[in-house]
Amino acid sequence: MHITNFIRHHFRHFNAAALVDAADGYNKHLADGGKMMITLAGAMSTAEMGIQLAELIRQDKVQIISCTGANLEEDIFNLVAHDFYERVPHYRDLTAADEHELLKRHMNRVTDTCIPEEEAMRRIEHTVLKHWEKADQAGESYFPHEFFYQILKSGDLEQYYQIDPKNSWMLAAAEKNLPIICPGWEDSTLGNIYAGHVISGDIKNVHTMKTGIQYMMYLADWYTNTATEESKIGFFQIGGGIAGDFPICVVPMLHQDLQRHDVPLWGYFCQISDSTTSYGSYSGAVPNEKITWGKLGEKTPKFIIESDATIVAPLVFAIVLGQ
Repeated sequence: MHITNFIRHHFRHFNAAALVDAADGYNKHLADGGKMMITLAGAMSTAEMGIQLAELIRQDKVQIISCTGANLEEDIFNLVAHDFYERVPHYRDLTAADEHELLKRHMNRVTDTCIPEEEAMRRIEHTVLKHWEKADQAGESYFPHEFFYQILKSGDLEQYYQIDPKNSWMLAAAEKNLPIICPGWEDSTLGNIYAGHVISGDIKNVHTMKTGIQYMMYLADWYTNTATEESKIGFFQIGGGIAGDFPICVVPMLHQDLQRHDVPLWGYFCQISDSTTSYGSYSGAVPNEKITWGKLGEKTPKFIIESDATIVAPLVFAIVLGQ
């Protein structure tokens, strides 16, 4: 409880107090029988959010995850190629020529961290392609996260592990067969690689990989079968973008498009964001705006922490985990 005690003593006002309130609301939501969705935008996996997220999964403090394709794959990249990553702490000082040198070395920069193409991306490609081709030849189709679950459970990558497996949130999710929503997976490195293999003819049926529309249908079924007035679904959004915008819309879709008026609204909402309100940015929309879209209710517990998710989320999770 050392981290929690420190936070409760020092984090008393403004965004610091909002952090504590959001964490307490998260715990109360679970204690009242609710379930939680966590959404991951940006490059949270490369920020090694998996260290705590994996433990949240193991302790059943998150029941479903929505993430970008980048977060889905980058947790695996980190798992198998961590020793080859390079940190660039003075990235703000890099010139265009410095960046070109990184390109020539096939080091793909994400802020202060460079992901090695050969050891991470190509290593995964060689393994995942076998699973794509097998499904394609069998006339089967799977979601992006399901292909990853197949690979992780097969043990094909174990020889390459370079971090403690308990710090991989995808491994923890695979072990629990956790539901994952990955909208816009096509906008990822492996999405581009998949498109290339379809174009080249290695994969005959583009629909061997299920699409975002099918993800929404999958989420609609999960939400309908899981959410009740006694066990509502909470929404903990890290960053903005499609990882959050896509899944939160399942509730108004069920109400307005399918006319299922007995479906509960989201029962808790928190967003960690540094996006500015009033510039037309949905990621910067305050929670109350979501009431008008039929996503949140007038009395839904709502929190917004305007700060850096790489700093704030681990502190919220520390309280939730009782650390």
